[in-house]
Amino acid sequence: MSFELSRKLVMSLKSFGRVKTSDLVTFTREFATLNNAGLSLIKSLTSLRDQMPDGKFRNILSQVIEGIERGDSFSESLSHFPKVFSRLYVNMIRSGEVSGSLDEIEKRLATLLEKQQRLKKRLHAALIYPAFVLGMALLILSLLMIFVIPTFTKMFADMDSELPGATRFLIAISNVFIHYWYALIAGVVIGIVGVRFLLKFPRIRFYVDKVILRIPLLGKLVSRVMISRFTRTLGTLLNSGVPILSALAIVKETTTNLVYAQCVPRISESVKEGESLARMMEETKIFPMLVIKMVGVGEETGQLSDMLVKVADTYEEDVDVLVASLSSLMEPFLIVIMGLIVGFIVISMFLPLFNIAELL
Repeated sequence: MSFELSRKLVMSLKSFGRVKTSDLVTFTREFATLNNAGLSLIKSLTSLRDQMPDGKFRNILSQVIEGIERGDSFSESLSHFPKVFSRLYVNMIRSGEVSGSLDEIEKRLATLLEKQQRLKKRLHAALIYPAFVLGMALLILSLLMIFVIPTFTKMFADMDSELPGATRFLIAISNVFIHYWYALIAGVVIGIVGVRFLLKFPRIRFYVDKVILRIPLLGKLVSRVMISRFTRTLGTLLNSGVPILSALAIVKETTTNLVYAQCVPRISESVKEGESLARMMEETKIFPMLVIKMVGVGEETGQLSDMLVKVADTYEEDVDVLVASLSSLMEPFLIVIMGLIVGFIVISMFLPLFNIAELL
C-alpha cells in the first residue's frame, strides 16, 4: 500500500512543469520516422518514451501508452492532455488513423509545429534588443534618481532662491524612488495583473486587438502573423483530410487575435450553407485581396489546401521583412527617448545653477 502511494506521489511530482514546443516537435518528427519504418504504435511510443529524461512529457507518454493498451485509440489517449496535445494535434492524428496514413500526417504535423515555432522565435528575437535597451534605460534612470539627484538636492537645500518647477518635479520623483520604492514595485505588479485580468473579458480584448491592428507597422505585422497562422493551419488540416467545418472550428481556437477569431464562425456558417470560402473572407474586410484571390483560385482548381499553404509561405516572408523593419526603427526611437529623458534630468539639475550665475 505504501509502495503504491509512493509511486503515485512520484508520478504526480513528475507531472509538474510544462512540455516545450521544441520537445513536442522532436517527438512528432521521430514518431513519424519510427512509424514509417514499420514499428507498431506501442513500440514506437515506448521507444520514444524510454529515451526521454524523467519529467512531465515522459509521464504523459506513459499514460498515453497505458490508454492504448486499455483499448483507446491513439487520438483518444492524446485528447486527455489538452495542454500538451492541442485540439489541432488530436484531430490531425484522428484523421491519420481513419485514413491509414498516420506517418504522413505526423510529418505534416511536425512541419506545421516547426513553422509555428520558427515564427514565434522570429518575433521573440525582434523583441530582445528593445527589451534590453528599455531595461538598461530603467536601470540607469533608477540609479540617477536614487544616487545622483539626492546629491544635487542637498546642495540646493543651502540656497535661498526658489527652485524651478522642473527641478522640484525631478526631486519629487527622486523622493518617490528613495522612500516609496515598494509602492512603485507594487504599482507595476498591480498594473500587470490588472491588465491581464481585463484582457480576459472578450469585449475588452476585442477592442484592444482592434486598436493594435490600427497601429502603423505593428498592426501590419500582427495582421501578417494572423493571416499566416490562419491559412497554414487551415491548409494543413484540409490537406490531412479534416472536414472544412471542423478545420475552421480548430482554426478559431488557434487564432489569438479576436478580430480574426470572431470572423471564423460567420465564415463557417456560410460555408456550411454552400457559400464560397473566398467570398466570405472578402466580406469580413480583414483579409487582403491577394489572399482572397489566391483562395478563390484554390477553390476553382480543387487545390484549396495547397493554395492556403502557399499563402502562409508568402506572408511568413512578409513577416520577416516587417520584423527587420520594426527592429531597425526601434533602435533610433529608443535612443531618442533615452536622450530626451537624460537631457531633461541634466537641464533640470543645472537650471538652479544658471539662475545663481545670473544673480552674480
